[in-house]
Amino acid sequence: MARIIAYPEVVPTVDDYLVGTQKSTSGNQTNPTKNFTIKDVVNAGLGYTVYTALLTQTGTAAPVATILKNNTGATFTWARTGSGTYTITASSNVFTNNKTIVFFNLGEYTFSVGQPWTRTSDTVVTISPGGDGRITNGAFEIRVYL
Repeated sequence: MARIIAYPEVVPTVDDYLVGTQKSTSGNQTNPTKNFTIKDVVNAGLGYTVYTALLTQTGTAAPVATILKNNTGATFTWARTGSGTYTITASSNVFTNNKTIVFFNLGEYTFSVGQPWTRTSDTVVTISPGGDGRITNGAFEIRVYL
């Protein structure tokens, strides 16, 4: 058996494994030592996955996202669906009903009308800031609770 200091020190990635012990509730588990990905450990600790971005939208273009964090396992596409209405569409069913919440602001602008966001389906969230050109470095975050 190697000494622990003999192993190199590296920066882990979300797909790296940790060795751990899975707690048994039945009392009959014969091999409780398991591999866990760092992503799964972090997600279990947080209790949610997250997509966080800074948004800017100008003219009649779709919002442009600068992604700060995305540990959902999905990729996202922004679109303009009408004047002042935009959608974010996920590549898989990540927007779970009654477990999805959106935090959104427009940066230097304020909302003038209506509900700022709606969970349209398991793959689409719609935002409506009340008109085009009203988002400048707006904070946008979707949390999906486990």
